[in-house]
Amino acid sequence: MAVEAEAEGGAEAKKGIPRLFIIIGAAAIVVLLGGAGLFFFLSSAQTAAPADSAEAAPAAPADTFIFNLPPMIVNLNNDGQAGSFMKLTVALEVANEEMMTEIQPRLAKVTDAFQVYLRELRKSDLEGSAGIYRLKEELLRRVNVAIYPSQVESILFKEILVQ
Repeated sequence: MAVEAEAEGGAEAKKGIPRLFIIIGAAAIVVLLGGAGLFFFLSSAQTAAPADSAEAAPAAPADTFIFNLPPMIVNLNNDGQAGSFMKLTVALEVANEEMMTEIQPRLAKVTDAFQVYLRELRKSDLEGSAGIYRLKEELLRRVNVAIYPSQVESILFKEILVQ
């Protein structure tokens, strides 16, 4: 019987040791997986930051050409009030020199489109930055219609005087 008791005690001791190893092994695996996950998370965040800053950096400006239009003086729509006028000097930003040569024969159409639109403006239409932005967008639309199929990149105001 003593032999049987020793055998039972030895079996219990042997069962306790493997359970301990299993628990320690499982804990080690959890810690290693957690560390690896943290490492990959942090390393991907660090590599993504330079890519974002590269995207946020402005691209090198493309070569554009400036086509200056002659200054325009226009009477504004006054609705029975004292007369007011606007002096406007505009430059057109175009993609290349060929576009500048295409615009020159159509310059009369561009000036006409601008004059017709500007004469209908009121002094109140030009107040604030929103008014100037609307003026810029409308002039860009009108110049692109007048010189179609050519296209102007943007309108640049050199001088705006409203009295």
